[in-house]
Parts: sequence; C-alpha cells; structure tokens
Amino acid sequence: MAIIVNLDVMMARRKMSLSELSEKVGISLANLSILKNNKAKAMRFTTLNAICKVLDCQPADILAFSEET
Repeated sequence: MAIIVNLDVMMARRKMSLSELSEKVGISLANLSILKNNKAKAMRFTTLNAICKVLDCQPADILAFSEET
C-alpha cells in the first residue's frame, strides 16, 4: 500500500512554481520538494489545508492510494 502525492500535477494545472507555492503556503522549498517527489513519510493536516487553499483543490486532488503488487 502506498499514498501517492500528486502535488506536481496540481501545481501544473494551476501554473504555479514550487517557489511560488512555497511563498504562498509558508513552507520551505525543501519540505515542498520532499512532498512533490513522494519522499515524505507524513504530512500535517495544517500543511495539507494550506496547500489545498492556495491551489483551490480538494485533498483527493493531491493524494491518491495505490496498492503495490
């Protein structure tokens, strides 16, 4: 089982760069990069809330579940 973070997809749809999202959300570029590259082990709900607010999306637009075989 794996949770996939599709942050890069939503950023592309909104035509927003990582540095612009970082500035608007108030999260470091390094931490957003970890999320974007699916390297994160966890995400705070406050972070998810802030990202969804800035990108005008739902959590399901960013997170997906995938069964590993």
